[in-house]
Amino acid sequence: MKICFLLPSAYGMRGDTRAVINLATELATRHEVQIVSVRRVREAPFFPIDGKVSVRWLVDARPGVRHLLPRGQMRTEMALWRTLRGLRADVLVTTRASLGVQAARHVPRDIVRLAREWARPSIPGAVRRFYPKLDAVVASTETTKDEFLRLLDGAGPPVEIIPDALPRGPWPRSRMDNRIVSAGGRWLPGKAFDTLIRAFAIVADKRPDWRLRLYGGGPEEKRLRALVGDLGLHNNVYFMGTTPDLQGEFAKASIVAVTSHAESPGMTVIEALACGVPVVGFEGTRGPGEFVTAGRDSVLVSRGEQELQAYAAALLALIDDGRRRMVLAAGAREAAAAHEASVVAGRWEEMFERLRAR
Repeated sequence: MKICFLLPSAYGMRGDTRAVINLATELATRHEVQIVSVRRVREAPFFPIDGKVSVRWLVDARPGVRHLLPRGQMRTEMALWRTLRGLRADVLVTTRASLGVQAARHVPRDIVRLAREWARPSIPGAVRRFYPKLDAVVASTETTKDEFLRLLDGAGPPVEIIPDALPRGPWPRSRMDNRIVSAGGRWLPGKAFDTLIRAFAIVADKRPDWRLRLYGGGPEEKRLRALVGDLGLHNNVYFMGTTPDLQGEFAKASIVAVTSHAESPGMTVIEALACGVPVVGFEGTRGPGEFVTAGRDSVLVSRGEQELQAYAAALLALIDDGRRRMVLAAGAREAAAAHEASVVAGRWEEMFERLRAR
């Protein structure tokens, strides 16, 4: 089977990009798999891609690259239209609502067309109009499935749930003996790393031998570094930079902290589980609760007026209870089994065959 994944960019440091690469790598052991990146923004992808997966890009957006046509939406749309009209594949999986709409409009109907969705669409009108032409929508969580069912209101294709895949194992495992809390992701306002730093100031005051390691990068870095300085946390909070091997770094921690308002697709949480590290996060729709079970593999804190103090208290309680950390670590490893690459890829393959037969 020839399977094609269409991404806005396969070159960036995004959780959805990581999830697609993991799935494509596993499928490539049995199928011909290609990743088509609409834009190329750097020399090589941030996450390494197995040689069995072919990669091509449509528009070279690297700094300093000159083009015959001016940069802009028109050049991108022309390249995408030509690619979709001439696509030769058995299955196409899009990974953004804007790409799903274009696939519905231009991809030949003999190709099975699926839209992989992690969040509510930013263009609901276009989705409502064109998604009924697709063969299926594949959500990563119950929340996303419900949102698409409401949006399509019975007029669209079937909406199914398949979780994201972890990289092929074996996965690194934490020994749970380092006094380290880790967090990772893009440093954006919605990820609320400032909340984590403020909460850790309370932790550091009571347990100064514990450290917070922050992995990632983004536009919030300058503000977050200034906050660490203002709170006098230079000896407790460390900016570790970006890494394509977040699992390997999480395996050095005893707790993974998540303070974001939404976790889509939640790869940070899933990778923490795979390393056998309990997660501390906030309750709420689209939060880490989409991927964890409080009391089995994680601790979830209620949002509200005193949420910062409550989050710090949850961290301290877990820091002071090594036995509880070990119990949650075992639960995390069990929960990660649902995200094994072979298990997830098997569910996609079953769906591909069913839709092709139909």
